[in-house]
Amino acid sequence: MDLGIAGRVALVAGASSGLGRATARALAAEGCALSVGARNPERLAEAADELRAAGAPDVLARPVDITDEQGVAGWVADTVAHFGALHIVVANGGEVPGGPVDSFGLDAYRQALDAAFLPHVGLTLAALPHLRAAGWGRVLIVASETVRQPIPEYGLSAAARPGLLGFTRALVQALGPGDITVNVLAPGYHDTEGVRADYGSAADARLAEIGAGIPLGRVGRAGDFGAVAAFLASEAASFITGTCLLVDGGRTRGLG
Repeated sequence: MDLGIAGRVALVAGASSGLGRATARALAAEGCALSVGARNPERLAEAADELRAAGAPDVLARPVDITDEQGVAGWVADTVAHFGALHIVVANGGEVPGGPVDSFGLDAYRQALDAAFLPHVGLTLAALPHLRAAGWGRVLIVASETVRQPIPEYGLSAAARPGLLGFTRALVQALGPGDITVNVLAPGYHDTEGVRADYGSAADARLAEIGAGIPLGRVGRAGDFGAVAAFLASEAASFITGTCLLVDGGRTRGLG
């Protein structure tokens, strides 16, 4: 399917693995030029080679930690200097420890905001002048299903990430008329390298157990998420902004 974004320049954080890499791969298949960032340079180089093979006409790979404000600003600037423009931004990354809300002290909550909220805001703000200059833009902020339904065993995520939705909806109003959209993607459980590493040798059994509790009967594939992200970055999604799209197989039961 031609999503109308061939030749657009996309910047994807956390692109060396998991959902970020799947998103970059889907954008590459649509003909986007890509600037990809992540902390691990070796894995990032592997991802860049894969993206070129998937159809990206040009790939800039930049080792970067999205919690480093100056590093992120430099990455955005280097991207525009290399490609001449920036159109699509995927703010992705930032893990927080699991555990119930009352098992952490206040410092842990500050650290959760620094890891899972502020980097997404910082990357978005750094990119906005370039999207405005281009006159066209898509901002995708990757959060978690906890922005719509708190999960008891992920208390820090439930506290830190919902602010991303508030930021998104306020930003839509600030942007006003034009062709720049901002949306939150809220993934549920997906079969990724990171999830498998967390579960170790029990990964297959644990993912099957989790999948049995999801209405579709399975956890997501990384490519499922990438396809949704590519759609929201497309011309076809030009009237979707300020929303939170769950990609969780129906696991979230709330109406809000």
